Amino acid sequence: MKLSIGNSLKLAFRPWVEGIEHVPAEGPAILASNHLSFSDSFFLPAVLDRKVTFVAKAEYFTSPGVKGKLTAAFFKGVGQLPVDRSGARGAAEAAIRSGIEVLERGELFGIYPEGTRSPDGRLYRGKPGGLARVALATGAPVIPVAMIDTEKIQPPGKVVPKLMRPGIRIGKPLDFSRYHGMDGDRFIMRSLTDEVMYEIMKLSGQEYVDMYATAAKRQLAEAAKRREE
Repeated sequence: MKLSIGNSLKLAFRPWVEGIEHVPAEGPAILASNHLSFSDSFFLPAVLDRKVTFVAKAEYFTSPGVKGKLTAAFFKGVGQLPVDRSGARGAAEAAIRSGIEVLERGELFGIYPEGTRSPDGRLYRGKPGGLARVALATGAPVIPVAMIDTEKIQPPGKVVPKLMRPGIRIGKPLDFSRYHGMDGDRFIMRSLTDEVMYEIMKLSGQEYVDMYATAAKRQLAEAAKRREE
């Protein structure tokens, strides 16, 4: 199914790619990407020959009815892994365990260090828990990835996607194996995450905001609520 979905996406949207040679032909690696759109988890696997596993909300795999079954089949087909997100801490731990298992099998694991989609197209501070812990626990190289213009394909409120060419820039692998096993050191985790985010910023050309995207979303929601009052 991945092959058919990937071919369909490439045929319809013709995404351009730079740096695909930085993705190893075999062995474990972490693809750390900015997050602009729901479709990021589809376009990146579509342009690669290897399977990329991301984590996704378990609800995508358990919704009832025909639509629910089709959604579940689609997510499984593009390499999404269901994670129960009931409770922030439990969700984070489940995602980390899943990532480690994927890498221990010698596969590619995709992760969004920002933790959620950017609310305004800018690049936000990376959360150190997920990316850093998986990288330090496994010693796998981290490959920075920049998704370009994917947020323009299906903006919020639009049902029909716009046919246009998104882009993907893939950077050189970052080796943090010297810190292998130091996933309890907060300074190391913060430093590793910031280094990866800096490389993503250079690849994407996005403006960097030194705050978490979740906090920015709360601020935007509060501002919208005040305007309505």
